[in-house]
Amino acid sequence: MMSKGTLFALSLFPYLGFLWFISRSQQMPRLALYGFYGTLVFVGVTIPAGIYAELHYGKSLANIDWLHGGAEVFLTLSNILIVLGFQQAVQQLKNKN
Repeated sequence: MMSKGTLFALSLFPYLGFLWFISRSQQMPRLALYGFYGTLVFVGVTIPAGIYAELHYGKSLANIDWLHGGAEVFLTLSNILIVLGFQQAVQQLKNKN
């Protein structure tokens, strides 16, 4: 059976491919694109936060509220950018028609 860490690392490759393709697309709203890239920032923050939680507290990141919440802020901001980007795109299409 594959470990969680290995599965997580392997899951980054399809996501990086997704980012590569949408970055070249002229149809992706710019703000949403920033949000999708922000998800990588979330991952980049979560990994060291998880390591710190394990080493300093001997617990998983999910059990250390202040660290977990701090990391989740980046995911929340990314999601907000994605929603606002698509909302702008929908509004622009409505205004066109």
